[in-house]
Amino acid sequence: MSGNWVDVGPIEAVSETEPLSVEVDGFGVVVVRCGSELYAVEDRCTHDGEPLTGAEVESCEIICPRHGARFCLRTGEALTPPAYEPVRTFRVRERDGRVLIELPP
Repeated sequence: MSGNWVDVGPIEAVSETEPLSVEVDGFGVVVVRCGSELYAVEDRCTHDGEPLTGAEVESCEIICPRHGARFCLRTGEALTPPAYEPVRTFRVRERDGRVLIELPP
């Protein structure tokens, strides 16, 4: 595997309805399953800087629990106000039953 991949937990901890919140290299990341794919985004709403922990997930979108801003899990794009800036995305994969996130360079 190329890159700096970090093990963040068992694949069973990731669901389609509730994000798995983890800390990676000093910042929060949420991992979500959408169908057969895994997605990871920074655990921070770009509208108010607060965590997305506890957010609902619907149609491959994560919904900020405070003001309802929606973000695309695939691209990080802000889809609805009050957020206008995208969330940071990370490469994520499963290997041997574990979830791995690639650290940025």
